[in-house]
Amino acid sequence: MSTTIEWTRNQDGTQGRTWNLVTGCDRISDGCQNCYALTMAKRLKAMGSARYQADGDPRTSGPGFAVTLHPDLIDAPRRWRSTTVFVNSMSDLFHAKVPLEFIQQAFQVMAETPQHRYQILTKRARRLRMLADRLPWPSNAWMGVSVEDEKNLHRVDELRQVPAAVRFLSCEPLLGPLPSLNLEGISWVIAGAESGRGARPMNEQWVRDIKNRCVERGVPFFYKQDAINGKKLPLPELDGQVWAQMPSAVSA
Repeated sequence: MSTTIEWTRNQDGTQGRTWNLVTGCDRISDGCQNCYALTMAKRLKAMGSARYQADGDPRTSGPGFAVTLHPDLIDAPRRWRSTTVFVNSMSDLFHAKVPLEFIQQAFQVMAETPQHRYQILTKRARRLRMLADRLPWPSNAWMGVSVEDEKNLHRVDELRQVPAAVRFLSCEPLLGPLPSLNLEGISWVIAGAESGRGARPMNEQWVRDIKNRCVERGVPFFYKQDAINGKKLPLPELDGQVWAQMPSAVSA
């Protein structure tokens, strides 16, 4: 399925696509509070979508959002034209309920489809680090962690131990400043505000501080979105320019 995610795009500027071979998740930190995927799953269940009929734990998940594997989609990328692929926009590949064997199958497909560029994002950085040496790491697999506030910077330390060709950070929704952010070993940083109902405000100075640190270190910076009263403002200007930089290590 094609995606409107601003940073999942091809070299020619066209948008990439998603590969939801797992759906469903559970909230584990403050960044999950207003999860767009959870809201979308509830809507898809009501619409009768077959992949979103199992309900998750109401304390951490919701209607249509139980972790569900879709093995019939494992080989889907083999049929696609060259593109950028965001892996599991509706889940987390490193969720504890996703078996290692399934993750290994997904990575094997990535390795065998070098025409694509894969972007994988997780909040479960500890499991990522623990499984990393049991996975193939092709050059077209970009691995990232979400870092919404200072108390979750430990995810960056875990990511640094993963042998991905591109390691990136998604500081979205950015819920506070990151004064202790260390960009050693990091190839790309994305930042953005929360949007939608109940969106928590973001201070532009938090973004500026991250951007300045990226500039100092020569790390590409992507300012994905701001928001006013919850209304999304994609690719806003910061200090007089749009920041939509991408890593130079590309394979698609």
